[in-house]
Amino acid sequence: MLAHSSLKAREATRTRTAALGLVLGTLLSACASEIGATAAFNGGLALDAAAEQVAFGPRFPGSPGHTEIQEWIARELEARGWAVERQAFEYAGVPLLNLIATRSETKGPFILLAAHYDTRRLADRDGIDPSAPVPGANDGASGTSVLIELARVIPGHEFACDIRLAFFDAEDGGGAVGWEFSLGARHMASTLTDEPQAVVVLDMVGDRDLRLPIEGNSTPELVEAIWSAAQAEGLTAFVDDPGPSIIDDHLPFIERGWPAVDIIDFTYPSWHTTQDTLDKLSAESLEQVGRGVLAWLKATCGADEIQ
Repeated sequence: MLAHSSLKAREATRTRTAALGLVLGTLLSACASEIGATAAFNGGLALDAAAEQVAFGPRFPGSPGHTEIQEWIARELEARGWAVERQAFEYAGVPLLNLIATRSETKGPFILLAAHYDTRRLADRDGIDPSAPVPGANDGASGTSVLIELARVIPGHEFACDIRLAFFDAEDGGGAVGWEFSLGARHMASTLTDEPQAVVVLDMVGDRDLRLPIEGNSTPELVEAIWSAAQAEGLTAFVDDPGPSIIDDHLPFIERGWPAVDIIDFTYPSWHTTQDTLDKLSAESLEQVGRGVLAWLKATCGADEIQ
């Protein structure tokens, strides 16, 4: 009787142990899958981020949406574990703000990924209502959305680089309101004490017919590195054709002698019109850009997904 009870007890123990092992194995597998998903760029989430920005309405300096998007960007970054520096400055008596995100465990070469978050005050290329503000789905929200999604993804990799994210103000204040262009980028470049090894600017990267030729003012060696990494991933939006030379947020850094590139699709019919709306964007386009940047970071910084 005692021997039989002990046998039954041992069998029960083995059964519980096997069941526990199965549960632990399932949990570990689920955790690994979740980590893999976290480390992968998700174009749908980037598109959601663009929708949130467009919902704020116009986001030019002085508008209610301008303040709201600043607060939103800071919240999104901090929720993903990034520290946010607010770089305040003024132009023509108007308060402006750059947002710079860093992580505490930074190491290695300094790389700056950047986009502007402001929108254009006047739709000066609109044939119907040139005095209306631009919604800024592509010209403003798309680059910012890719950075916000990268802020979620980058911590899932072991990058041996000091990667920082910059959100520039007042890129699109020029022309229609008499302001200079790229005020936020110019201010940051003039005050930056650390020397970046590369500056990657994302601007108008979400349209459905995305095609990314080589912008003419960009540093050729940096272009070659990014485009090669993206093409190796099968990302067809990155094409080797020469594109136009554009005055954009990369120029202030190039003027200081730092390598910089402008990833941009300038053949966008809704540029500076009231038709720059969310329906013109594609999750697939945003994902191609995000994956292209990640592929280049992996090649440059040496990274694996955190296991």
